[in-house]
Amino acid sequence: MTYSIVYVSRTGNTRLIAEAIRDALPGKDCLYFGPPSPDALEAGLILAGFWTDKGSCSEAFTRFLATLSGKRVALFGTAGFGGAPEYFEQILARVRSLLPEDSSFAGGFLCQGRMPEAVGARYRAALAEKAEDTRSRALLENFEQARSHPDSGDLKRAAAFAAGLTGN
Repeated sequence: MTYSIVYVSRTGNTRLIAEAIRDALPGKDCLYFGPPSPDALEAGLILAGFWTDKGSCSEAFTRFLATLSGKRVALFGTAGFGGAPEYFEQILARVRSLLPEDSSFAGGFLCQGRMPEAVGARYRAALAEKAEDTRSRALLENFEQARSHPDSGDLKRAAAFAAGLTGN
């Protein structure tokens, strides 16, 4: 089965997942690897990767998803907040709902990704202003936890997800 891996990556996290997926699949069957492009649409399976933007994907990626009419699509991506599989499932469901009705959803994979340092600085500043703010403390704790992601376990799970889609 031919496949294309199409992804957008703001900080490099989703690119790492895309590379792990590419490395797990037979290279001879890869028709396209890179940012959204009509060149990707010839494949039998489109693996579409995104970074999470306000609980969904970016507007630009939404436009690409709209071009996947009649395609078999698997979603993958990263989110700065993590820890709860239910949260990842909500994001995947939101992004899946953006696919054309006649596309075929093959599955999804999401893991935590590190956030830009500016985000951590914002959380630290908020906590410095109000040390008893439990929300700011939780946000900063999540930021610190996300620093190591995607980690080797995330990359292995992404590779296994992709191999399961193609039978490899």
